[in-house]
Order: sequence, then structure tokens, then C-alpha cells
Amino acid sequence: MTAWIALVHHPVVDREGALITTAITNLDVHDIARSARTYDLPGYFLVTPIEAQRRLVERILGHWRDGAGARRVPERAEALARVEVVASMEEAAARVEARAGAAPLSIVTSARAGREATPYVEAARRCAERPAILWFGTGHGLAPVVMEQADLVLPPIRGVAAYNHLSVRAAVAITLDRLFGGD
Repeated sequence: MTAWIALVHHPVVDREGALITTAITNLDVHDIARSARTYDLPGYFLVTPIEAQRRLVERILGHWRDGAGARRVPERAEALARVEVVASMEEAAARVEARAGAAPLSIVTSARAGREATPYVEAARRCAERPAILWFGTGHGLAPVVMEQADLVLPPIRGVAAYNHLSVRAAVAITLDRLFGGD
């Protein structure tokens, strides 16, 4: 299996559907990196066009990879070693293609039903055959153009309550377990 995670901060939409750019949160950096390491994924991209946000994340990563944080919590340094900050989705895809030797399959997630969804078992099989990027949106989800251009759309995660507003960290963990988890 060769699948990367990408947390997209642009292009995403707000609650009214307007195209926006969201801010990177420290919790997303750490927790999604830990999920990527737990499922042995080769990498996790944070996608933002905002240079100041990319610099901030690099400072955080430096602390945990090479600074006092790395000495204090080495397992966190191990997880954060897989994190890269990029300016665009295209940059993330180009990096995966350069490393994997093939254009990655584009797999998107959404809390909303829309295009016909590919069952998790089928998506996992496809990830085993070809490199893939699992794109997760912030804000109120990935922009429609991203959804339309995707190769596969995963089914929404549904709980038992009418409430459906998981954190992206929780959605990533559930998705990875459905795709790559053991028994």
C-alpha cells in the first residue's frame, strides 16, 4: 500500500459554500501525523498557499523533530518526520509522483453525500495497485472542483446520531482504519 494523506486548507468552502482558505491548527499537525505513522503511510501533506502558515508549521516541526520536543518525546518526532508543508494540491501530487514513479490516484472524502461513493474495500484494493493521495478538507469541506476531479469519492462517515460534524482528525483516523486497519 502506498497512500499519502493531504489535509487541504485551500481550496475549501465555508458554511455558505464560498471558496476560502483556512488556518492550520497545531492539533491537526500532530494528531494526523500520528495516524499516518500508525498506519505506516509514507507521508502527510499540509496544503496551504499562505507562506506565513507554512513557516509556522516548519517552526513547529523543527521543535518536535530536532529540538527539545524530539529529545523529550521521540515517538512524536518519528511521526512528524512524515509531515511536509506544500503550497498547493498540485505540489503534493507532484511530490508523490516523483517518489512513487506514477501519478497518484486522487481519493476524496466528504461528510456530505454527493457523487457515487466507492466502497472502502474497493478503494483499499485500488491503493494497493497504485500510489494514492487521500485528500481531506478543512472548513466545510473540499471545493467542488476538487470533488469533481477526484478519481474516487469515499462514503461519508455516519454515526448513529443526526449530528454529523466530526473533527478532521477523527475522520482521518476512522478512514485510515476502514481502508488499512487490521481485524
